[in-house]
Amino acid sequence: RVQIGIVTFLTDYGVEPVDLARAVEERGFESLFLTEHTHIPTSRESPWPGGGDLPERYSHTYDPFVAIGAMATVTERIVLGTAVSLINQHHPLNLAKQVASVDRIAKGRFEFGVGPGWNREEMANHGVDPRSRTARMLEMLEALKAVWTMDEAEYHGKFVDFDPIWSWPKPTRVPPILIGGGGPSVLDRVLDHGDGWIPLRVPVDGLVEFGERVKELQRRAADAGRGHIPVTMYGGAKRADALRGYADNGVDRVLFELADHSGPGARDAALAELDELAALDG
Repeated sequence: RVQIGIVTFLTDYGVEPVDLARAVEERGFESLFLTEHTHIPTSRESPWPGGGDLPERYSHTYDPFVAIGAMATVTERIVLGTAVSLINQHHPLNLAKQVASVDRIAKGRFEFGVGPGWNREEMANHGVDPRSRTARMLEMLEALKAVWTMDEAEYHGKFVDFDPIWSWPKPTRVPPILIGGGGPSVLDRVLDHGDGWIPLRVPVDGLVEFGERVKELQRRAADAGRGHIPVTMYGGAKRADALRGYADNGVDRVLFELADHSGPGARDAALAELDELAALDG
């Protein structure tokens, strides 16, 4: 049976983080994931993958690690995570400590969804060359794991480089790394650097073809001596029959995207939408 979670652009004009976390757990959802954008440049040539004008929510998001830290203190059961963190837009040593701290506050309930991003102007403001963003992301992951697992960690790569350091706290365990994306080489990255895969908004009429990719992923994982690799679908279709289709095609978790309700009634609107989404699972 597919697990049901929530993903949202948590904004300063919408439902409060703590209220949302409590509501998600009370309604029996398995998880709550947050998106990330550090900022949005006012001048942008990069086309939004969703088409058309960029929605307001992109420039109003909370820092996901701060918000998840608060959410962890008022929940006990749900998985909390990022879908996805744009890790190239962080310094690796700061990010290693942020993730470790959040994971400990959440008592091991944190999952770390990551991606290289799409907004070239946003990357440029962080000194990231879009042409090498994927290679940089993979080095970041290697460096983070070194900090989390070694008492005296060091890493020497093309994009990330530091001599031996001390850095605590360590996470309760290396948080599961969920690799976002749907391009032709994404399965390579999942197998080499990840513990799970986050594909984005696969339409219901494309699920059979998508299911073949999932079979390929699991077959390659088995050939490499690995166990089952969880698949988390970002932005699942909000239909009961779609849930059956996801399960039939190898999806382990579906994240329903909660709208960024605004105005005085934002909290009530968000809770009402959560009620509707919870009902889809029977």
